[in-house]
Parts: sequence; C-alpha cells; structure tokens
Amino acid sequence: MAPEKNKSNGIVDQHILEYKTLTNPHDLKRDLPQTDKAKETVRCGRKAIKDILDGKDSRTMIIIGPCSIHDTKSAEEYATKLKELSNKVSDKFLIIMRTYFEKPRTSIGWKGFIYDPDLNGLNDINKGLHLSREILLHNAGIGLPSATEYLEAFTPQYNSDLISWAAIGARTVESPQHRQLASGLSMPVGFKNGTEGNIKVAINAMLSARERHSFLGINELGAPCIVNTSGNPYTHLVLRGGDRSTNYDEKNVKEAQTLLKAHQLSPKLMIDCNHGNSKKDHGQQVLVFKNIIQQIKNGNKGIIGIMIESNLNSGNQPIPKDLDGFDSTKLEYGTSVTDACIDWETTESLLLDAYRTLGK
Repeated sequence: MAPEKNKSNGIVDQHILEYKTLTNPHDLKRDLPQTDKAKETVRCGRKAIKDILDGKDSRTMIIIGPCSIHDTKSAEEYATKLKELSNKVSDKFLIIMRTYFEKPRTSIGWKGFIYDPDLNGLNDINKGLHLSREILLHNAGIGLPSATEYLEAFTPQYNSDLISWAAIGARTVESPQHRQLASGLSMPVGFKNGTEGNIKVAINAMLSARERHSFLGINELGAPCIVNTSGNPYTHLVLRGGDRSTNYDEKNVKEAQTLLKAHQLSPKLMIDCNHGNSKKDHGQQVLVFKNIIQQIKNGNKGIIGIMIESNLNSGNQPIPKDLDGFDSTKLEYGTSVTDACIDWETTESLLLDAYRTLGK
C-alpha cells in the first residue's frame, strides 16, 4: 500500500510527512511461523534461565553476541559458531545469543536493524521486522536461545515468541513505559543500572515490573488496545558500570547484592563486561570477564550471568551520521557498526578457558 501523504488541518500533524501501513504481527507470524523446533528452543531456554534464577540450575548464563545486528548473513554465521561452542560448555554455561535489533541513541544515529535494515535512511521497518524474525527463527532452529533489548511496546508482538531473555537498557530503565512493558513479557528480564551508574533506578524498575499494570499497546492483529498485565516475577539486575566508574569488582558486586536484599529482592545478578565496566574499551572485556569468573569460583553464587559484546571481527566501523543513500554493502563483513566487540577467536578462547577454570 502506498504511503498516505499527510494532509494537515493546520492544528495536528504539523511535523508529520506521511503515514505508512505497518505489517501486523499476525501476518508476519503467518509468513514466518514458529516451528516446533523453535518453540522447544524458546521453552527450554526460558525454563533454564528461570531455574538459574531460582537456584535450581548451577550454570552461569552467558549473554553473548554482537552489540547490534546489522547483517543477516554474518549474524547467522556467528550463531552457528556460537551453537557449536555452546555444545562444548553446556554443562557449566547456558549460552544465549545477543540479537539486538533496536538501538537507543544518546543523540542521533542509526536506530537499529528493525528501523533501518539497509542502513540507508529509508527506514523500511516492515523489511526490518521480517529480516529480524528470520534471524531469530534461524537461531531457534539450530537450538540456540536468543536475547534482545526492547525499546518499543509494539515490538514484542512481532518477535517475543522467539526470545528467551530480554533486557531493559540503561537509557530506558527509568521509563514507566518500559517497566510496564516488562511486567507483561513472558520471558525473564534483566534491568541495567543507569548510564551514570545508579543501581537504585534498576531496583525500582524491578519492583515496578513485578506488579500489575495497564498500558496502551497493540494485540496480535495490530489493533490498539489496553494491555493488562499480571507482573513479571523473573526480573534481575544487570551491572554495566557507569560514566565515571566500574561496578564489576567484588566490593561493588557485594554492595549491589546487599542493596537488593534490603529491598526484599533476590541478590542474584548479571554483570555486563562492556560499557562502563570496560570503560568503552572492548579489549578490556577480557579482563572484566576473567575477574567475574574468579568471583564465581571463589564462591559468589549470586552472580548468575555475564554479558559480552562479541562479533566475527574485533572493533567496530563507522557509518555516516547522515544515512541518506548510504550503501551498506561497502561495510566490512562481520564487524560491528555500533559498539566495538571482541573477535570470534578471542571469544572462543575466553569461554573455553573459563570452562576449564570453573571445572577445576
């Protein structure tokens, strides 16, 4: 259907250029249905995460993968490698791939694969929803659970049936909309501390997400509706450091766990190796990861997960601030276009070394 050009009446829509018809979730799922294998992957992934949070499973969750997905082929290649590695360490680690399709921007820039899959400023959201679901189906089809960050209340209707773990990020953790959204999600949700390092905002978000909420959303047919939720009991804290300091070390971790207990919350948490904890130096993720593994080995069973940003190649590459007409085929294959990542060889070595360390 052709875009509907805006016809302002002089009062509303003064800055709207046009409206485009959005594919509804039902039609997208009809075109790209969840297979029995995919359903089993999601079901088992969610159960394993819940068992870890409940203390029934002693493994450590590893949420690992690209900072953001921007290319279908490289994402599926990475997933295949990760599944092979997962099979080698599955008795100690629950491996879940980062499949982040929405990117919050501090100011301006590429907003993510769902919003602009061709990285050219055309913002073909229907295509982005289609391609991102294809990637999730690929992962689930090979038995690899997926994780994502949600920015919009609409997005879960399009892909949550393929997601085992979700995040509410540092830039949205204070948002009432995202706390309400988390209260209705069917998978466990991790809340990151604020960008400046504030843990209390994440704790408040967890407390809020456990309660019932009513908010505006859409149903599977894409119709606007009032969403009433029961609250999500499977939420947890994610320490990601802040603008001025890290918080992955033993002292900060124990202080965070004490604060969680003071609010009658489980002291179990995840630690993000990148962002503030790596001081935005992707190579430092290796040192952070090894420190966390040692804390686990030393007996801190409250550390139930670790997050790492990893890709086929190390580092990152720039994309223009003005995306108009940009040709994404000129990008280096397998290299991040957002935050810098460690490469696959480093990733594999890091996880196998950690596996041996925890096995001693």
